[in-house]
Amino acid sequence: MDISLPPTIAVHYEWQLALYVVVATVATLSLGRYLLFSLPGLRQTKQLNKAVAAQRMTRDYYVRTQWRSATWGFLLQLAYVVLVLPFIVTDEARSWWRTLLDIAVILMVYDFFYYLTHRFLFHASPLGAPLVWMHAVHHQQKNPCRRDSNYLHPLETCIGLALFLGTIALLALVMGKFQVVTIVVTFVLFLEINEHNHDLMEIDRFPFKYLRHSAYMHHVHHARFTGGNFGTISLLYDRLFGTYDTGNGWRKVPDTESSKAG
Repeated sequence: MDISLPPTIAVHYEWQLALYVVVATVATLSLGRYLLFSLPGLRQTKQLNKAVAAQRMTRDYYVRTQWRSATWGFLLQLAYVVLVLPFIVTDEARSWWRTLLDIAVILMVYDFFYYLTHRFLFHASPLGAPLVWMHAVHHQQKNPCRRDSNYLHPLETCIGLALFLGTIALLALVMGKFQVVTIVVTFVLFLEINEHNHDLMEIDRFPFKYLRHSAYMHHVHHARFTGGNFGTISLLYDRLFGTYDTGNGWRKVPDTESSKAG
């Protein structure tokens, strides 16, 4: 039985490069996390989040939710690696500025689509918040830890990943295939930023001050279901569209205490 791809498809199917992307992404994540969490300040943050997560993992419903989310996410990513990624990746040399530009464009276009989805489908909005029941699972954690980035209804896991992976695929149609390094770095940043947003982080000194601020702002979003800060990669779109929230609600001037906390 011949299961080979038709010639017209096979010539564009770069499965080796897709495999390189997977291996390089896993290696970069592992090495990067090892190095980052070797720093005293981030090591303290890791220990804090690990301790809180260990307590939550004693609850059966928490473990089941984590497992379902991880399983659905893995299957979607596997399908993407097999069916889509080989057609949109290249090993052609690119200048460093083009690589940086591609990474920035992918992340910010994705963040725009995620902002719209998060604000208008997951929360109360003129559209009626059709997916609020789904997102409510994630908001059960009012003061999340790093592991809660995966505490999601499995359909929300798929929506978030589909927005990110779909953004890469759509942009590849417009901008051309993306270099291996571009996809690896972009995926690493996507995962790390999303996880870091949920970090419990007490250290507030240079050079960790911005990291604490970004995590704090997402905790403001989790604290109540009517909070702002709908972006995930940055707060750019929240500032542009009036949903930037320091803890006082949308479009309100932050008080002194909230400003210091941020």
